[in-house]
Amino acid sequence: MNAAPLVAVIDHGAGNLVSIARGLERAGGRVRLVTGPEGLTGVHAVVLPGVGVPGAAMSRLGEAGLLGPLGAWEGPLLGICVGLQLFFDSSDEDGEPCLGFDRGVVRRLVGAPLLPHIGWNDIEMPGGGGTRDRLFDRIEPGATFYFVHSYAPAPEDPSIVIAYARYPRPFAAAVRNGLRVGTQFHPERSGKAGLQVLTNFVAEVREVAGSRDRAGALA
Repeated sequence: MNAAPLVAVIDHGAGNLVSIARGLERAGGRVRLVTGPEGLTGVHAVVLPGVGVPGAAMSRLGEAGLLGPLGAWEGPLLGICVGLQLFFDSSDEDGEPCLGFDRGVVRRLVGAPLLPHIGWNDIEMPGGGGTRDRLFDRIEPGATFYFVHSYAPAPEDPSIVIAYARYPRPFAAAVRNGLRVGTQFHPERSGKAGLQVLTNFVAEVREVAGSRDRAGALA
């Protein structure tokens, strides 16, 4: 596709929406802030941000009528911080069920010297970084990302983890399952490296939209 892909940023009252929108626009996307299901019409991707507690975020999504549409969404989806945590079955933080896209529970960081974990961390790729997910294309060695959290997902399937961070023990910093990807860090607050992550996501969205356009034209 030639036009900039349209990315829906879910506004459920708990996210750094201005910074996220600006980051996605700098990354080459167009942004639509979405507060209800009607806002998802015609978009190429969805970003699910979040701060605070997963249970409260789930309640707000339910009140907005977005739980069903998010569950049915089959295009690219980026979860950020609590938005990533919502991908899993539940969170120990409040014991409430989450979206259940991926099996696993969000657990409190173990052995942390101080919580919440606030600050910059580098990340590690599974297997020593020989193969990295496309979300981290063109990320320079030693790049750091900004975290603000006390909990992180513990997936039942470790193969979906595409990056770890340490505080001091390793925890899942990013996951991918098909077109659904999420980061525990905040790319919109992570400077040059974070902008590259958003740029990589928008590039993937563009490719997916283009392939679907071509498939539709051939049908």
